[in-house]
Amino acid sequence: MTNINWMQEVEKRKDALIHDVQQFLQIKSVWEEDTAKEGAPFGEGVAKALSFMLDKGEADGFLSKNLEGYAGHLEMGQGEELLGILCHVDVVPEGDGWTTPAYSADIRDGKIFARGAIDDKGPTMAAYYAMKIVKELGLPLSKRVRMILGTDEESNWKCVDHYFKHEEMPTMGFAPDADFPIINAEKGICDLYVVQNKKEHAAGENVLVSFSSGRRLNMVPDFAEAVVTSEKAAELASQYEQYVEEAKKNGKAIVEGNTVTLQVKGISAHGSTPEQGENAGLTLTNFLTTISLDEQGAAFVSLGAETFTNDTLGKKAGIAYADEITGPLTVNVGLLSYTKEEGGKLGLNIRYPVTTNLEGTLQTLTNYVSAQDFAITNVSDSRPHHVDKDHVLIRTLQRVYEEQTGEKAELLAIGGGTYARSLEAGVAFGPLFPGKEELAHQKDEYIEIEDLLKATAIYAHAIYELAK
Repeated sequence: MTNINWMQEVEKRKDALIHDVQQFLQIKSVWEEDTAKEGAPFGEGVAKALSFMLDKGEADGFLSKNLEGYAGHLEMGQGEELLGILCHVDVVPEGDGWTTPAYSADIRDGKIFARGAIDDKGPTMAAYYAMKIVKELGLPLSKRVRMILGTDEESNWKCVDHYFKHEEMPTMGFAPDADFPIINAEKGICDLYVVQNKKEHAAGENVLVSFSSGRRLNMVPDFAEAVVTSEKAAELASQYEQYVEEAKKNGKAIVEGNTVTLQVKGISAHGSTPEQGENAGLTLTNFLTTISLDEQGAAFVSLGAETFTNDTLGKKAGIAYADEITGPLTVNVGLLSYTKEEGGKLGLNIRYPVTTNLEGTLQTLTNYVSAQDFAITNVSDSRPHHVDKDHVLIRTLQRVYEEQTGEKAELLAIGGGTYARSLEAGVAFGPLFPGKEELAHQKDEYIEIEDLLKATAIYAHAIYELAK
């Protein structure tokens, strides 16, 4: 009984699927510290979303388990081996500017609009229905199939850490939380701070009092501000205004007595693609290297300006590297801060290829910054992830995708991180089809109903082929 029309099976359940997606999206499952408690470590909304899925699974005859509200799973089938499907029920905050309320799950133009529609509640329900179809058709399986439901994928991944402390690692699996066709390689993600060694320095005709830019290491800063005291404040302000005009930047100078506040706007982008943004902090350090500053302030701005401006590949710092699997290493300077009392620091988000020798890279960077009287601190690292193109998981998913879509199943590598990297053999698989608009984390996030149905058919076919 292998000649199944998977799309037809999805169509039979279309109304129920859409209804369940809407209900699921209407739960505001954002991490909330103030409603966190035992059994709901990330707040009430997240706990409610987890219970919604587990209750639904139980009612449909799946084995269900809740791990203290950190994560849960739904399981079917039998056998030694375990196929994992990694999803998450939490969403990022809704933000402003929505056409209809962010949790209304409004349907317009064949699309369901809501926070979490594409990341990751729509795909989670698609994968759930895929399991349900395989189960309802009574197809014989030689493996167990388990949907693992995470609850803080959008923040710290404590859910996954907790889950795998108590539960077995799937033999292989996929996360329906990125792009089709198949993402089989994810760069490593290393965060660190480059901190200025504090000591007494000679003053200059202008003194850098403070500098601030950026909030998170994985975002390109879109605003920067520096406060400078100067004997020639008005002259400094007009020099800056001329600089931003010539550089075609959006900036201004505010003068109060002998204090000048310099501001500039940039363009934000994700830390995995820093070249797509305009780093406001680096723009401002660039200007500050053109004036005579106190020694400590000058050392801070010149490290930023001379090392990282127009260089997201780490060439000037000597850490540039690329491989054929995941492409080049990238560096995002996500945070720049300075006070006259404390000195300065830069927060770096480095996405590095799977074959990188990270220890060597960090040593090179340490040598480079220490020559300028800076040190490296607070290094945190998420190792890169790669599943070989000849792995049975990849071969099977490629075949299924090509049969269902008639398109070639190219393998993709990304700088971002998905839940797939928590599996030993895991890939990210859909739900966003090639060429479609990517609106995760943005206002008016949506999933196209036609794509939701198509993804469900692909997932059902994939689950059957991987577990039969």
